Amino acid sequence: MSLATLVIDDEPIARHAILRLLRQDPEIEILGECGDGASAVAAIRNQAPDLVFLDIQMPVMTGLDVVASIGAERMPATVFVTAYEQYAVRAFEANAVDYLVKPFSRERFAATLQRAKARLASAGAEAVSAARILQTLESLRKREDYLERIPIRVDERVVFVAVDDIVWIRASRNTVQIHLADRVHELRETMTALAERLDPRHFARVHRSAIVNVRRVQAIHPWFNGHHVVTMDTGQQLRMSRYQHEAFLRLATTQRQD
Repeated sequence: MSLATLVIDDEPIARHAILRLLRQDPEIEILGECGDGASAVAAIRNQAPDLVFLDIQMPVMTGLDVVASIGAERMPATVFVTAYEQYAVRAFEANAVDYLVKPFSRERFAATLQRAKARLASAGAEAVSAARILQTLESLRKREDYLERIPIRVDERVVFVAVDDIVWIRASRNTVQIHLADRVHELRETMTALAERLDPRHFARVHRSAIVNVRRVQAIHPWFNGHHVVTMDTGQQLRMSRYQHEAFLRLATTQRQD
């Protein structure tokens, strides 16, 4: 069985590394290589490869844009290639999608190629692959929608606060107070609206009027009547609602992992 394969990466060195390893496999037929997303879309449509190695971080048109243009259900078997984005790797692992992290070893490449072959040889591989790609894309898109910086008006200027610098957030009617380690900013937005734009892996609502940055939690102590007290790394102590069991469990797990 010969697998028609296409390599897509904007970095010539990375493309050539993959091509060099593919040429050592007699079951691989190399259709060509693409250095950008637009030519990749054209090549996939015109040449109908069985397998593609697709770089995620390409300028102008990313690997995810390529998948969106082709349609996940029409994509060939895909091995995603990524440089460093850990959230992307977690999404691939969660949905059992093949991936390579640059720089990769010969052994890692061989294992990934073998896994891709096995999936292509299995019954219903195309339907499974499409479903997995769709699940992965949904995970990645959700992650990309979360805020990384929040613009806040201060006097006559706008400052940008990195969400990683936020210790906790307090609701105040139709505004919220953004508490940093050394200052407090006020933002005209509701707590509910802001919570939806924060990554739930890093921010938890521990009370109807308080959201904490999970990574800034120092300790969690029982209080009374089922309540707990959350101590932040700044020393600030916040009461946790007894109804926030899920938030409490996630915070506690994070503490153990740290």
